Amino acid sequence: MAHATLNRRALITGRVLNTERIISPPGCEIASILVQARPERLDALEAEIAALPGCEIHGRDIRGKLVVVTEAPDAGSLGTMLNTIQSLRDVYSAALVFHAIETA
Repeated sequence: MAHATLNRRALITGRVLNTERIISPPGCEIASILVQARPERLDALEAEIAALPGCEIHGRDIRGKLVVVTEAPDAGSLGTMLNTIQSLRDVYSAALVFHAIETA
């Protein structure tokens, strides 16, 4: 009888049903990202972020801040989205300020 190794992350996030079967939780990952950007390029950046899959702009400040809400199927996709936003040309910084797992 083979012994299955438990994945710590799967255990913490509740994806383990038993030692033989690890599944993803139903639902998706939801996050808010605070973006600091060049104020004079805010309109173009807002359009660029809103065009990304699963991203919506929920707040804006004329000094160059955007509140982005994003939805992704898993934590890895969410991290990729954060990195994508962070690497956009006019972004000074992008910080994850809220994260939740939405269950079905």
